[in-house]
Amino acid sequence: MIRVLLADDQALIRAGFRVLLEAAGDVEVVGEAVNGDQAIDLARTERADVILMDIRMPGTDGLEATRRIAADDDLAGVKVIILTTFESDEYVYQALRAGASGFLVKDTEPEDLIRAVKVVARGEALLSPSVTRRLITSLASAAAPHRSPVPVPGLARLTEREREVLALVAEGLSNEEIAQRLYLSPLTTKTHVSRILTKLDARDRAQLVVIAYESGLVVPGSATSA
Repeated sequence: MIRVLLADDQALIRAGFRVLLEAAGDVEVVGEAVNGDQAIDLARTERADVILMDIRMPGTDGLEATRRIAADDDLAGVKVIILTTFESDEYVYQALRAGASGFLVKDTEPEDLIRAVKVVARGEALLSPSVTRRLITSLASAAAPHRSPVPVPGLARLTEREREVLALVAEGLSNEEIAQRLYLSPLTTKTHVSRILTKLDARDRAQLVVIAYESGLVVPGSATSA
């Protein structure tokens, strides 16, 4: 069973998500939080695998709660999916930087919600289930349009092929899509991604997106290698 925690100050949204998730059969909602502090406490006591975290909540918001969870070694296995609306898209890039494993729009389809939880529970990242790759690029551009590249020591250790794969990960492509783009097998692509994660000491693909943009490997707004 995948243990899920719902963090949203709107009871109706929590109730709806609970019904959808528990209908999957292999997902259990172990708690509900109305703010970030409650989410952090429940993550510890209930040992949640995945938290569906709203950004805008009273008191400690979803971004700060995500930062605290990502920085807590005792919660290393907890994955956060940020819930957002198109009105709050400017926060998504910040959420990825804070340590979220992905994001969903609140009006996502039920099957996409269940798939998202299962993908993240497996340790993968969910970058754009209902949001386009163009959105990821525009978010990065809006978040850091004039910021100087951030040095990433491990970046120099990447092979040319690994840099190509990283750039495509930053576009939101799946392993299968990257394999098709570079004429590789899915297994080879998966191996490349695993090595990139190790070399860059990144938690998951979401962190790779952040690294790719902030290091200057990918130019914000273009999704092309620098």
